Amino acid sequence: MELTDKQLKQLQEQVKNVKSVKDLMGKDGLLSQLAAEIINGLLDAERDVHLGYPPHAVDGHNTGNSRNGYSKKTVQSGRGPLELKVPRDRNGSFTPQIVPPHTRVLDGVEEQVLSLYAVGMSTRDISTQLEELYGPSISPTLISEITDRVLTQMNEWQNRPLEPVYAFVFLDAIHLKARREGRVQTAAVYTCLGITLEGKKQLLGLWIGEAEGARFWQTVLTDLANRGVTDILFACVDGLNGFPEAIASVFPRAEVQECVIHAIRRSLQYVAWNNKKAFMRDLKPVYRASTEAEGLQALDHLESVWGAQYPQAVATWRNHWPYLSTFFAYPACIRRIMYTTNAVEAVHRQMRKVTKTKSAFPSEEAALKLLFLNLRIVEKKWTMRGHKWHDVLNYLMVSHRERVEQYL
Repeated sequence: MELTDKQLKQLQEQVKNVKSVKDLMGKDGLLSQLAAEIINGLLDAERDVHLGYPPHAVDGHNTGNSRNGYSKKTVQSGRGPLELKVPRDRNGSFTPQIVPPHTRVLDGVEEQVLSLYAVGMSTRDISTQLEELYGPSISPTLISEITDRVLTQMNEWQNRPLEPVYAFVFLDAIHLKARREGRVQTAAVYTCLGITLEGKKQLLGLWIGEAEGARFWQTVLTDLANRGVTDILFACVDGLNGFPEAIASVFPRAEVQECVIHAIRRSLQYVAWNNKKAFMRDLKPVYRASTEAEGLQALDHLESVWGAQYPQAVATWRNHWPYLSTFFAYPACIRRIMYTTNAVEAVHRQMRKVTKTKSAFPSEEAALKLLFLNLRIVEKKWTMRGHKWHDVLNYLMVSHRERVEQYL
């Protein structure tokens, strides 16, 4: 937009009054005034295009429409409140696109609000923060309205089509408190993290339920199938009872590996503190063995030493062995990925960062909204798995050729 001689002269006069950086860039500084003037100029230009003729032009006579003054409007921008003059036409047919009707916050500020909300700040804290930067104009209620606009995006994301095949899927849940039917209750957020055949991490979805259980996990897995997943090569889970059976009911060919780290923690809770170190010394050969036979031999030794004193600690490994030993059938490049749910635990650590300051969420939807916004930021930092993924893919092309070849 080219400045007229009059506008250029006004700008030169305004620049003379700038004595400090604050005068230039502060919330009432010259740049804020210029921003409003530029937007007002663009709005005028929009109306000119809509009418089809410039101001005072003969072409406008008898066209059936004309300019009809302005209405005042204040919007919040990255430089504070901007006083705008929104042009009107006599027929009421002009609708500005630069600042659409009902807009109270410009895009840059919306992104700032969403970013602050995504790191766990409350609507009131965000309002206070923006007031310090730009002056009073964004209330906690308006901030809630801004963040609520992502609900449509969240629903689209939660229901988007997925890849037909995932090499690895990690399934786990965290717990938080949310208000349901007027009472604060503990809820489980079910998290599903997949690794595609190209080695790319994808968060497949977030679901919320009353408590973690195999039956709800079956619902989650059914949702994955309904969104296009036809096969999972390896499912990595904790030791929840009934979990492997739930997976088999939806993806019967998936091989289930229970998290070794979870198994270690589970067994150590039955061991006295002063014996934990010695017990771990005899337990390590079980899960660090080269083969399943070697691992079973180490488990027999563990039982011979500790079975009488801590029978339940050993039984946790015996009872879960069919799913703790799956990784023994595969080389180190695959074992390294599947032996633990650390991949999804890393996601949960990020989730806990933004929920730890919340004693309880006002609703389950509010919890999912915060987690979705936060994980949208986290996903941008994910990269493809390193060069070792080629070793994984080469092995899978031999061991699971008929299940992966057509999708590569």
